[in-house]
Amino acid sequence: MLSIALQARGINASLGDAHILKDIDLVLPAGRWTSIVGPNGAGKSTLLKVLANLLPHTGSVSLLGQPVATLPARARAQQLAWLGQNEVTGDDLTVWDVVMLGRLPHQTWLAAPSAADHGAVEQALRATQAWDWRGRTLGQLSGGERQRVLLSRALAVQAQVLLMDEPLANLDPPHQADWLHMVRSLIAQGKTVVSVLHEISMALHADDMAIMAAGRITHQGACAEPATHCALEAVFGHRVTVYPLANQWVALPR
Repeated sequence: MLSIALQARGINASLGDAHILKDIDLVLPAGRWTSIVGPNGAGKSTLLKVLANLLPHTGSVSLLGQPVATLPARARAQQLAWLGQNEVTGDDLTVWDVVMLGRLPHQTWLAAPSAADHGAVEQALRATQAWDWRGRTLGQLSGGERQRVLLSRALAVQAQVLLMDEPLANLDPPHQADWLHMVRSLIAQGKTVVSVLHEISMALHADDMAIMAAGRITHQGACAEPATHCALEAVFGHRVTVYPLANQWVALPR
């Protein structure tokens, strides 16, 4: 039987007077990578924030079989890691200290970081090739370097479920490829990854795809399925076409 990492039922959410998410039902299987795609304004980032319990909403969300709303904050933070868009972090903090923030859910109040914490931070920094900057401040880094540090912070949590909103922002193509290999490694370890991506061809590398338009899920299915390709082309007004290339799928403009 397929295990479920996240499940949303009857989700509605608003930002100000705008009704963004409309009666969304979504099941995200454990141990797989699901990409969420759709046009600008479809509600992708809002949905991801609702799944992380970061925005008010109606309806219910469960994480690994437990209602998110009833999970203690510490337990939720241990099981679910978050990487958001345009996150603000103090420029005077060192890279090491920023990534160590990802270990807070595992630390008791005012306790010094443990050997396990130090090991998790080093592993995360090496996974994103940011280890050599550990003593530099965030303000000394480029946009792409900062993004890799924030990704390291999410990895350092060592959560079962990772939610990433535009994780490829500011990354050059080689580091986008590194990110893809890292996600595949996480899936091989039994983790679950959910990512919002504008890079459609990169999103097609995922196991599954959830397609959104106007605050609703219009399709959910495996990235290799023809029905998913048809739904993807349709949601972008048939201005892109999905083609096979080197045992993978790419989306190219028409």
